[in-house]
Formats: sequence, structure tokens, C-alpha cells
Amino acid sequence: MLSQFWTERPDPVVEDILHIAAAQLLLMDRIPDHAAVDEAVKQVRAAGRDGLSGLTNGILRSLIRARDDGELPEIDDIAIRHSVAPNLAKRLIAAFGEDMAEDIMADRPRPAQTIRFNRLKTTQEAFENYLNTHGVKWERGIVPGAYICQTAGNLARLDGFRNGYYSIQGESSMLAAYATAAKPGMNALDACAAPGGKSALIAEMMGDVGRVYAWDVHEHRVEMIRAAKRRLKLDSLRPAVRDARKPCEDFELLMDAVLVDAPCSGLGVLADKPDIKYRLTDESIEQLIVLQREILENCAAFVKVGGLLVYSTCTILPEENEQQVRAFLEKHPEFALVEDNSYLPEPLRARSKGGMAQFFSHLDGIEGFFIARMLRKGA
Repeated sequence: MLSQFWTERPDPVVEDILHIAAAQLLLMDRIPDHAAVDEAVKQVRAAGRDGLSGLTNGILRSLIRARDDGELPEIDDIAIRHSVAPNLAKRLIAAFGEDMAEDIMADRPRPAQTIRFNRLKTTQEAFENYLNTHGVKWERGIVPGAYICQTAGNLARLDGFRNGYYSIQGESSMLAAYATAAKPGMNALDACAAPGGKSALIAEMMGDVGRVYAWDVHEHRVEMIRAAKRRLKLDSLRPAVRDARKPCEDFELLMDAVLVDAPCSGLGVLADKPDIKYRLTDESIEQLIVLQREILENCAAFVKVGGLLVYSTCTILPEENEQQVRAFLEKHPEFALVEDNSYLPEPLRARSKGGMAQFFSHLDGIEGFFIARMLRKGA
């Protein structure tokens, strides 16, 4: 749209500033025109492009005149309206229809931090007293043990975090851990574990009795799991650098529960990570689908007969979620979906259908997430 107002494409920095100002002029009604233009000119000068300040002013003034004279095309493309790459908008519309796709793209982050208390170190009552004493405004989350905290600072700065009394973790992530139904004495594997929140919660559910193997393919990310192990003093947590696509004979048919929280497109947390909508390509999504399939196929071998295989993602695309699970089950009749949804809090149980649950940030008040639970019936 801006290109009609210049004869030669401007410096990239200036172009970025023009795009921001154009968005203010066309899409935001609280910023006066003169303020948007003036601020853009100031930014151009601050970037050391003084000679282009006049060009910036001229282009934006021309844009305002064209807008007021009705000479601009109407912005009726929801991808443009919500600054989402066209390929992603197309996928969302194909999956959910235009109205719901627009609701998903329009979702905005909520200014709060979600934490959960460590039941091995404190009680609910004592934890709530701690939050009150430290001036933290809180409310209980939908998921048991979760607290939504309104605070200006980072809750990791408090001594309660450093001493392992609570962890910062989203409610959907907690549900993925709850889906494993972990109990004391079990062997569990979190195959894509970093930064370690789900692994730690599984270990806490087990009373720190048993083994929770926590893998990641990158050393620096495994160090994050080790840091969580030290902070929470969880002896049962066993971090390791491992590629979850590679066989491990020692683990075959050994695990009571395997959690595959697979790498994904992240579209369930689009509101909190807006960069996703710019950097994801169709090619990268297809590569992720292949990676998910390889990890799920390999890690299924580690589940013992009678054990649980949990597949989860923080995306909402059917091709990464339900379709991925259906394709896996077609190849592996020794697994079956578990319809019991008692691991979910009552308000979210309607989202579970046939052993698979899909949550949406704009509808459910928690991160967009997918969870499927599968029982191994035989070898």
C-alpha cells in the first residue's frame, strides 16, 4: 500500500518506521495523525537518517490524504488486519473457518504470570499466605495448583522461587504432566523436556520417588533442566542430552509413562509469542510434522504394556495434532486412546473428545494446547 507513495524503495530502517506509522494511521484510532507523523520523523532522525526525514513526512502526509479522500483499498483481508503471514491465515481458515480463525488471530496476551506451588515443600494455605505477605495479587487458576498473578516484577526474583516453593509454568503445560497420571515409584520419560517444568511436576506428583528421565537434544537446554532439578531438589529427575528420535534399547517396554511434548509450530501461544506469525513458513510446518512423527514413533517403543503414551503440543493445527495421532494409531494397533478425562478440571472436560483434548487461548483462558492419551494394550 505504501509503495504507491514513493518512486524508489527507501532505506530498510526508514521503511520499517513507515510501516509502523502507517499501521497507526490506518488501524489505530487513539493516536492523532500529527503525533504518528511527528514520531516517525523523530525515529528517522534518531536512526541517523536525517536526510530522509522530509521523505518520511511527505509519504505519511500523502497516505493521510489518500485515506481521507477514500482512495485507499479497504482492508478486508484478515491476514493484513491482524499482521499474520498469509500462509498461516490460510491454514487457520481451512481448519476452523473464517470467523474462528479471525478470533484466534485477534487474541492478545494477558498481563499476568502463572505459577504453581510445589506440594513437596508447602501447602496451598501456606503458599497463599506467602503470596499475600509479598504483595502479590493472585487468583486461583482453572488448573489445580495454578495461580494467576498480577505483578509488575518477575516472580523468579523472590526467595520462594529460588528455594523451590513454586515454579513458573503455564496451566496447559501442567495439564500435559497431569495427563501422565504419575505415581510414586514409576518410571517416566519426558522426551522433549526442556526447560523442565513438566518433568519437575511429574517428579513432584511421584513424591520424588521413582525415576523421571528428562531428555533434550541440546546441551544448553538440558542445563536448564539441571538447574530446575537443583532448585527444586528433585533426586528422581534425571536430565540427559539425548535425541528422542534415536532408539534406546535399555528403555524399551520399560516406562510406565512417556510424555512426548513435541516441537511444534506454537500457534497455540500466538498471543504471547507474536514473532511466530511472521517466521513460520509452510515448509517449516511440514518439517515439524515429520519431526513429530519420528519422535512419537521412536518413543512409543519405550512404553510398557499397560503404560501411558501422552502426545502434546502447544499448537492448534489439526495436522500437528489429531491427524498426527490418528496416523500413529493406524500403524500401531497395540495402542488405544484413553477416553478417561478425569485428569482435566471440570470446566475443561468438554474439550476432551475420544481421548484427545484441544484447548484454545481465546475460548478457555489457558494456552492453546493439544493432549492425547494412549494406552499400550500389548507388545
